Amino acid sequence: MDVLVLTHAWRPLRRVSWQLAFQWIFAGRAEVIENYPDRMVRSAHRAWPVPSIVRFVRRVKQRFRPRKITFNRRNVWLRDEGRCQYCGHGVPSDGFTYDHVVPRSRGGQTSWENIVVACLPCNQYKADLTPEKAGMRLVKTPTRPRKLPARGAAELRWRTGMPASWRDYLGSVAWWTDALET
Repeated sequence: MDVLVLTHAWRPLRRVSWQLAFQWIFAGRAEVIENYPDRMVRSAHRAWPVPSIVRFVRRVKQRFRPRKITFNRRNVWLRDEGRCQYCGHGVPSDGFTYDHVVPRSRGGQTSWENIVVACLPCNQYKADLTPEKAGMRLVKTPTRPRKLPARGAAELRWRTGMPASWRDYLGSVAWWTDALET
C-alpha cells in the first residue's frame, strides 16, 4: 500500500510505503492530507487511519539522479513495445516468453543485450538455435534502454491500483509514469 508524497508546495514528489509515511508524520516532518477510507493500523491501545497522501511541512532538498532501469520481465516487455521480436505480432504482458538470442546452452547470458520478447510459436520454432541458424530475423537489436515508452508504462501503472484520490494531485497518467518511477 503506497502513499503519495507531496512537497511543501503541494507538488507530487514520489511514492513511499505507509510505514515510512508514518515515521515522517510522527516525527512532525509531514502532515496527512488524505487517508485510505478502509485501512487502519492498530496498536494495543489505539488505531490510526492509513494515509493515502502526505505533504512535507517544510522544504526538502531534492536530489535528482538518473535512474538505472532494472532488468525484469515487465521492463523487457515495455522496451520491445509488447511485440514479438521475430514475427512482430503483439503479445499480452502476461502471455509472452523470453527468448535468449544466443541460447544459454551456447554461452548466451540473461541480459538486456541478449533477451527479447517472443510469442510462444516463434520461441518454439527457434528452439535452441541462433536466429541465423533458425532462418529468423530480429525486428530490432536488443539493447539496454535509457528510457521506457510511456504508453505501455502508463497502462501497466494505472492497472496496478493508483488510488482515485491521487488524481487531483497528478497532472496526467503520462506524468505519473515518467516522474514517479520508483
